[in-house]
Amino acid sequence: MSKKLPPPVLRSFSGAAFAGLLALTGASAFAQAPSTPAAVAELLAHPWVIPSPREAESYFTNLKDGGAYESPFVARMGLSMRGLVPAGKSAGRAGHHHLLINQSLPLDFKKPLPFNDKYIHFGKGQMEALVDLPPGPYELRLLLADQGHIPYFVYSKPVKITVSKQNKGTLPVSVLGAPGVQILSPANSDAVARPFRVQFHASGYNISSAAPKAPETGHFRLTMDRAGHKPEVMNFSGGQTETWINPPPGDYKLQLELISNTDDSVSSKAKPVTIAVQGR
Repeated sequence: MSKKLPPPVLRSFSGAAFAGLLALTGASAFAQAPSTPAAVAELLAHPWVIPSPREAESYFTNLKDGGAYESPFVARMGLSMRGLVPAGKSAGRAGHHHLLINQSLPLDFKKPLPFNDKYIHFGKGQMEALVDLPPGPYELRLLLADQGHIPYFVYSKPVKITVSKQNKGTLPVSVLGAPGVQILSPANSDAVARPFRVQFHASGYNISSAAPKAPETGHFRLTMDRAGHKPEVMNFSGGQTETWINPPPGDYKLQLELISNTDDSVSSKAKPVTIAVQGR
């Protein structure tokens, strides 16, 4: 008989506040969905944007396999070759994240995922969440699913962590920080070889394909500036949270913005990142 899992705490906010529970890891996790022409077409937004060299995958961006954490902690999610869209909405092959806690992948990928303390749904398009678990070992995994919570064959490798201590009475804002967006990689002042991946992140905002015009969601827009050239603007209106690009060599300033899906206003702007793109 399986041991009953203590329920995680799910902090939920709306709009520029933030909802969910989630876990992420720097260990990339392969999800096995082929890069079909239709999938590639959904993601290409600019001549510099190229298909990902990876297959579609979910992955954790801030948790390490074998790591020890005090709870509550923030867990962050990444997604390759797909976009996000809230539950109940459809936009091509986009979906929403689920966190599996001490739970294997489902045996039947044609059935909707259950709602319980082992399957945590992020149906608003969240990229992160506050995880509050009692001390002990845990295995965490991400799984992407469609508008009806039926899983895609897009998931992460399991990440084994240990919760070393649970800090009672911790205020969520002290862990989550202020809402905003950022470029996770490359880092400021990096010298990068072509092609390279640019990873986006949103704290306190929900991400979605622009097509459904879902309230309280936005999509990313990346602008690349270099001296003597017109700025290059890339709109990731499919709900993408990362991109692979192959620009000409040179020094660039990267500016990431979150664009509202309902009125096209700028909801948030990241701190600019300056990089040197190498090559002949």
